[in-house]
Amino acid sequence: MMNFDSTSKMSKEAMDSMLTTVSSMTKGFQQIAAEATEYSKKSYEDGAAAAEKLASAKSLDKAIEIQTDYAKSAYETFVAQATKMGELYADLAKEAYKPFETAAAKVSA
Repeated sequence: MMNFDSTSKMSKEAMDSMLTTVSSMTKGFQQIAAEATEYSKKSYEDGAAAAEKLASAKSLDKAIEIQTDYAKSAYETFVAQATKMGELYADLAKEAYKPFETAAAKVSA
């Protein structure tokens, strides 16, 4: 009887850990998807605005300046976004691992 109770408790703890992991992963992926959507929207708007400015440029020098400014801004925004997405993925991995870390600590104690 003792083995059945012990096994039942371990199974419940494993299921709880799995559900916690799935829940935190779902939240993390939702946050990542929202961030990617927001970035895509802003990137499109910035590109459209730059295209309008470029179309209204009066000289070649002004067109080159507009394009250079846009390219610089787009690159800086991309690097910032890539860093942020990397942090989100790292946070997701940490959150997903926490329940297993707790279970491993219980087993080794």
